[in-house]
Amino acid sequence: MSLLIKYLALCWFRNNPLDLTPSKSFMWKTVIFYLISGMIVEGLIADPADGSLEVMLRTIMAFSSITVLLILLKKRQYFYQLFTAIFICENFIMTLATFTEGLYFWMVMNHREKAEEISISIGAFLVLWYLAIVAYILRQVFFYDRAASLVLAFGYFVLTYGLPMLFMDI
Repeated sequence: MSLLIKYLALCWFRNNPLDLTPSKSFMWKTVIFYLISGMIVEGLIADPADGSLEVMLRTIMAFSSITVLLILLKKRQYFYQLFTAIFICENFIMTLATFTEGLYFWMVMNHREKAEEISISIGAFLVLWYLAIVAYILRQVFFYDRAASLVLAFGYFVLTYGLPMLFMDI
């Protein structure tokens, strides 16, 4: 539990993922949670079968892009730390997205005005926060400046969310 709390501190730009050593079991539990929570969120938004496929594609893209980045930079030894750090923070943001979906449902059922605007605003905030977290993690691991880490975080976001979404639209 203390390791999880240390990883969650990354969401508030504290700690260094290189100082945290996850077990393989911890990392796989993180991936399983990501798959389940992602399928729930996507199932609320779209068809559950399509949502499940999209989450699987995102997971494959995340594994692939992190692996390729680490191989190119010759830092394969940081895979578990980097992958776990990103996925723990993604799980946190995904949990908040699930609550946002619940809030939106509640607002619609209670005929609240601006329910859609509020939900979209929270979603946009969560995406920006997610990009900032991934940039922070990359900056801590690779010692990049803020601009470079933001560009890499945006690229990671496009690879892990944009490409699977594009594939699902085809």
